[in-house]
Amino acid sequence: MSIVVVGSSNTDLVVNVPDVPLEGETVLGNKFSTHKGGKGANQAVAAARLGANVIFVSCIGKDDFGNKAVKSYQAEKINTNYIVREGESSGIALITVSDKGKNAISVSPESNKLLSEKHIDAVGEVLENCEVVLVQLEVPLQTVEYLIKKCIKYDCKVILNPAPALKLEQDIYRYVDIIIPNETEAEILTGIKVTDEESAKLAAKFLINKGVKNVIVTLGSNGAYLYNQTHQELIPGFEVDPVDTTAAGDTFNGAIAYAITQNKSIFDAVKFAHAASALAVTKHGAQSSTPDYKAVVEFLKSYQLRAYS
Repeated sequence: MSIVVVGSSNTDLVVNVPDVPLEGETVLGNKFSTHKGGKGANQAVAAARLGANVIFVSCIGKDDFGNKAVKSYQAEKINTNYIVREGESSGIALITVSDKGKNAISVSPESNKLLSEKHIDAVGEVLENCEVVLVQLEVPLQTVEYLIKKCIKYDCKVILNPAPALKLEQDIYRYVDIIIPNETEAEILTGIKVTDEESAKLAAKFLINKGVKNVIVTLGSNGAYLYNQTHQELIPGFEVDPVDTTAAGDTFNGAIAYAITQNKSIFDAVKFAHAASALAVTKHGAQSSTPDYKAVVEFLKSYQLRAYS
């Protein structure tokens, strides 16, 4: 069975700086680099690197950035047959990354905003034969909500990463199998400021009451709070020395999708995703930092050995 990832494709223009600049501040950087990015693309690559059969649905511009992006997805063995080439410019993200691994990101959607309901209708056959649909909010909200409702017809699981966070239709939550917001996104969706385990639980419960089956609130280095019918608990992450957190969330989401297709429990899926994202933050870049399955398994084994040594 396959994972259908519906979402954005961007080119990341990255400047490494001593500290992420404050409002109105100019900071002299020490390195510039270009990387392939976009939440949809990042999550598609993360799942594919782990071994998933991934189909990527996206709208990419007719520029050179777009040409290079499509070729890179094909090199990752991602099915690109449902990528639409519309618009003159592909999405662009401007990213500053501090020496401590913190980042600030500004995105210009460009062609991503052209992904529409007609494009979703064109992939009905794919949805009918997939196991998991993974979607974010860097493409038009109307398109995302249309997709989520359409998935009911095909009986495929929906994983929603509500990033960047936007107010959703109230009835959309009941169509979502797993929602994965971070602290900021959880607050925007629920109105509950998430600062610790207890507030994460309150926000997760709010979303459960809206109809979501499983809620995973990611809390950065503090782990992730899982809330469903059988679990209400904080699942710790793994301690590593981060150099770039840009790909952490996207790697986590792609890993969750992969783990679900491997019949892992939601609890084990979170642990697996923690390991994948821990490895990702130890390298620079978005897609370039996501690990493969072998690396994640070896990391888990070595961490267990250290825990019991």
